[in-house]
Formats: sequence, C-alpha cells, structure tokens
Amino acid sequence: MNIVETEVIRVQHCSARGVTLLTSKPEGFAFQAGHYARLSVPALAEPVWRAYSIVSAPHEPWLEYFFTVIPGGALSPHLGALQPGDTVLMAKAAMGFFLADSLADGEVLWLLATGTGIGPYLSMLRQQGVLQRFARVNLVCSVREAADLAYDAECRAWAAQHAHCHYVPVVTRGEVAGGLRERIPTLLRSGALEQHLAMTPLDPQRDRVMVCGNPDFTADMRALLNERGFTPCRRGLSGNMLFENYWQKATP
Repeated sequence: MNIVETEVIRVQHCSARGVTLLTSKPEGFAFQAGHYARLSVPALAEPVWRAYSIVSAPHEPWLEYFFTVIPGGALSPHLGALQPGDTVLMAKAAMGFFLADSLADGEVLWLLATGTGIGPYLSMLRQQGVLQRFARVNLVCSVREAADLAYDAECRAWAAQHAHCHYVPVVTRGEVAGGLRERIPTLLRSGALEQHLAMTPLDPQRDRVMVCGNPDFTADMRALLNERGFTPCRRGLSGNMLFENYWQKATP
C-alpha cells in the first residue's frame, strides 16, 4: 500500500459520538465525489486501516471525513482523540464505485442515508454535478435523534438555494423540524415519504436511488427496490439503484 501522511487541521465533536475530521490534502491527490479513503494513525503498535467516505468536494483544498466513535474500537477512538497538527496516515489512492455517474439517466435522484452515510452525498452536492444532471434531487438522512444531524444546517441551506432540491431529515426517536419520524424503508413502504415530498411512489422509469448506511438499512432498501423493479448498477452497466458496500471495511 502506498501511504502518505496528512496533517490534522480540525477535529469537531458534533454530536454524542459523531466527529468531523479535516486534514491536509496531499499534493496530486485526486478523487471523485463518492470515493472513500483508507485511514490509520501512526501511534498504533499494529497498523489498523479503515475506509471513510470523503465528505469534501474534489475541488476543496482539504480532506473532510465524518465518522462515529465506537467505544473500544480499534481506530475510531484514536481518530476522535486527534488534535490539530497530529498526523493521519492515508492510502494514496482513493477507492470505491459509489459514483452518481454509474446511474442511468433519469428525472429524480434519491440520496438515502443513515447516520454517517450522508458523507459521500455531501461531497456530491458540494461539487454540484448531480444538481445539473437531474431535474429533482431528494436528500433523505435518518438518525436516532435530531441532535445527531451533524450537517443539518448545511443541508437545509443547500435545499433553500436550489428550487429543485429537497432535504428531509428523519429521526427514529423524538421529533425534527420539517422532517419525519420512522425508518426510511418503513416510510417508503407506507408512502409517507413520497407524500411528504408531494410525489408518487418510487418508479424505476423515473427515479434513480443511491443508498448508503448501516447494513440493516441497506438490506431493507435492497429488498424494497427489488420488489419495485429497480436494477442494480454493475461494473460497465448502468442501473437505477446503487449501494455503497464499504461498510464492513469501515468497522471501527
């Protein structure tokens, strides 16, 4: 593995366990919105590498990550304890196939996430390429409580600036302003999510769906979309649903 050192610019604890990490960007490092990087820290006796989606846009001069600190985890507590000026190790090559360009052309793009799964979508929206390709973009992010919506203000501002873009925060506990309470798959099965957005049910002819989040969520979404006739993207073959599959590599 070709490894480079990056310097910590900022570490922000934005919720009970959610952390945003900004590091320097190595000269010549290139990636596409939706890619992830493999990170480690030099202080560990045995190297531990994990995959984290890149939140920053490709044109930004730093690299940003959003992750959850898992107590007792092999890497996430060490990343969460970093201070400005500390070193983060990074594999020099960005990776992944969670790219909006993999989707076939369509009218509506659904960006569905749980927790830190919102990360790659933020990179895409900051780049704004997907905004120009689709007539409508729906960003839906589910967390446990409203306080866990680390990028809520940015997402609301983004939706307010673009008439064809919509943001729906979803919580499974408590309430959230302008959003819904329930799991995303449940909201789609009942039609409550589409009704909230004044839309008809998901349609494989019209809609393109990206899914990034915890394994239970992605399994439920895969089953739901399969039932409705959606087809997956495969290498070299466009489809109308796309899943981020790095979760097992991103364990703490």
